[in-house]
Amino acid sequence: MQRLYIANEKFDPVNGTGWKEYIQWSGLTQLTEVVTLDGVLCPVALGETKDSYWPHIVNEDYMLDFFVDLDFLLSELADPGDLNVLNVIRRPSVDVRSLDWNGFTFLGYDLLDQDVSISALTNCGGFPDVFANKELSGVGLIPDFDRAVEIRDHLRGMHPSEYHANCDLWAISRWQGNEGTPQLY
Repeated sequence: MQRLYIANEKFDPVNGTGWKEYIQWSGLTQLTEVVTLDGVLCPVALGETKDSYWPHIVNEDYMLDFFVDLDFLLSELADPGDLNVLNVIRRPSVDVRSLDWNGFTFLGYDLLDQDVSISALTNCGGFPDVFANKELSGVGLIPDFDRAVEIRDHLRGMHPSEYHANCDLWAISRWQGNEGTPQLY
């Protein structure tokens, strides 16, 4: 399982616009913030792919915002403390909560469409026939691996014509910037 890195803008009552409207629309009243790879809710910090990025990013469709080199990503950020610097694993085959995340804190699992652009959990208006809003943590993620897999499989089976329901599982951990620079793998 390859660990990837990305830096996203924060979305909470202080950062980002439209928090109150988002909570009202989504019904996710338990959220204290949203931590996701969903680029609509949490845009990537480095929006332009520079030529110097190519040796340090995932060279695959829809993956150009993901870095394989944490030091390089951090060197490109003006102030990583103002962002969510995330360590993610795409399509984990086992529960990764107990891994040593080396300076990152495991937050939970997200379900992203195949373009890695929209979260089926926090940005599709909900799928009440598959999961309840209250199952999401305070940051909008599913904390339990088995339940996240079950939701992913049910979304695909119950909503085969819904583009955003054909999603991949992502494990997400966040760098705690005030705890110092994370150790590299």
